[in-house]
Amino acid sequence: MALLHSEGIGSLAHARTMTIGIGGAESNLAINLRRLGVPVAWVSRVGPDELGARVLRELRAEQVEVRAVVDPDRPTGLMLKSHPSGGASTVRYYRSGSAASALDAAALAGDDGNGLPDDLLAGAEILHLTGITPLLSDTAREAVLDLVERARAVGTLVSFDVNLRSALAPREVAAPLLARIAVAADIVFGGTDELALIADALAAEAQATGASGDAGGDAARGGEDSLVRILHAHGIPEVVEKRGAEGARALAAGSVTGADATTLPDAEQAGAPGLSVDVVDTVGAGDAFVAGYLSARLEGLDLAARLARGNECGALICTTPGDWEGAAHREDLGRLAAGTKDPVVR
Repeated sequence: MALLHSEGIGSLAHARTMTIGIGGAESNLAINLRRLGVPVAWVSRVGPDELGARVLRELRAEQVEVRAVVDPDRPTGLMLKSHPSGGASTVRYYRSGSAASALDAAALAGDDGNGLPDDLLAGAEILHLTGITPLLSDTAREAVLDLVERARAVGTLVSFDVNLRSALAPREVAAPLLARIAVAADIVFGGTDELALIADALAAEAQATGASGDAGGDAARGGEDSLVRILHAHGIPEVVEKRGAEGARALAAGSVTGADATTLPDAEQAGAPGLSVDVVDTVGAGDAFVAGYLSARLEGLDLAARLARGNECGALICTTPGDWEGAAHREDLGRLAAGTKDPVVR
């Protein structure tokens, strides 16, 4: 998406200047992964306008492979970002009728250089999706569901970040759809509230169908690690809970790791606490975390190391303005752990 960002602190109603850039969960993740050395392709649609050209140019400048249709009839999606007070950000999205909202399954499966045909999908190690895209339109929803099905058919891992956007759909509308995608994924990321939403939806579905299984609802929030355990019990192989400043916890293949290193029966123990930094802008931190985690996973690192890298990437991006501009390069990894107080890098 294109991004207009007001300078300074204050209401957008009184802003005199705006900075043009790009943003959005998927492009943020793609840039973060590429800076960490992971080859990545970004698939979407933009409009035939200067903002669409800006999106494509920035992604290509970051060495992201761009597979995007330029829609002649629809504009590029837009987001407005402001800081109404110190330490707070407000983001407003203008997606209705955008080029990306016209994503459709047939076009994505096409072999015209802009989609994800089966042979290209089979060559990827991970297909990453967010909960934003399927809520853009009916055709976008079907495109995402078809992509998940095709990825599973060719043996490509499916990674899903819930990324709930309440402006796109009421929770009661979004929850069943996002839960459907989550249980079809191999790796699911979400904040505590987002994972609770998925757990509640799955519990409601189980109750409606009379199926047995672990409960959601209040039980999902009843214990330190209950959310990841409940979602794992619903068949999701790898569940990662993003907890912001408190760090992260995850469960994969029967092993639980967490920021508090909770002792659990038959569980591997590891710590992944949050890192203390001087926060400038938190927008994009969740995407940076996911990129750090996935890059470590692709390198074969264990669960604790994945969480640690995710936390570091998320923390680093909070120290600079912008959604992705401060994303870590590989040489930046370990800088926070070194704990240097010298502001000058020599």
